[in-house]
Amino acid sequence: MTILVTGATGNVGRNVVDQLVQRGARVRALVRNPAKADFPSGVDVVQGDLLDVDSLRNAFQGVSTLFLLNAVVPDEFTQALIALNLAHEAGVQHVVYLSVIHSDVYLNVPHFAGKFGVERMIEALGFSATILRPAYFIDNDVTVKDVVRNYGVYPMPIGSKGLAMIDVRDIGEIAAIELLRRDSAAGPLPIKRINLVGPDTLTGADVAAIWTDVLERPVAYGGDDSAAFEQNLRGFMPPWMAYDMRLMAERFQSDGMVPEAGDVARLTEMLKRPLRSYRDFAARVAASA
Repeated sequence: MTILVTGATGNVGRNVVDQLVQRGARVRALVRNPAKADFPSGVDVVQGDLLDVDSLRNAFQGVSTLFLLNAVVPDEFTQALIALNLAHEAGVQHVVYLSVIHSDVYLNVPHFAGKFGVERMIEALGFSATILRPAYFIDNDVTVKDVVRNYGVYPMPIGSKGLAMIDVRDIGEIAAIELLRRDSAAGPLPIKRINLVGPDTLTGADVAAIWTDVLERPVAYGGDDSAAFEQNLRGFMPPWMAYDMRLMAERFQSDGMVPEAGDVARLTEMLKRPLRSYRDFAARVAASA
């Protein structure tokens, strides 16, 4: 049967598609603009989006398993509920959903609370589902690499509790493993939640120290000023999103994103290799300077 991947042209989605293709799966990718869809041969590209009911109904034809990824947008929750209802209507049996770690804890953060609502909808509809709950994406810090290199400051106000940062390539591979496990099952499987974490739980000072090592010059942690963080973000994103990100940063500082016992070992066993580290990411950035 066919696996449908939403968000297929994004950082995570593209990794999911590539990993599925490498494993011989039949893959369909939902994209807004097929002209920009540079996928491996054999991927069935369909045009549409998660608010276009007709395009979704077309995309779900012959699909057994759905990878559901929603961008952080004002109508993220509505998009997910429409997609899930239509998937259920079309007879899709299995879902792998990209949620977020502590979705049930960071309930004042809009995009966290929305993802927790989607998790509940998946349960209510009775899907055979895996809910992936990733921590902070290592790759997010591509956006601050120039600040780190040029000004010697790590500016993300992530606090001192620690974040178990994960590489998006590991997310894509784990998602593909779960999609294929579900898709090949003889029948429904119980709902499973998996925290997606990296090998290290890092504070702001820890990340600054890693950059200091790989760049071989001092890098300081910029501190925990979430209000200034919001104002900086407003320079290149809508005010609602900048405020959402501020609320998230404040929960980083108060709660962290700390893995549960056994999370790292579980993921390492799934991948049959070590998880990629933040230091590896920083070293690649430094080498490309």
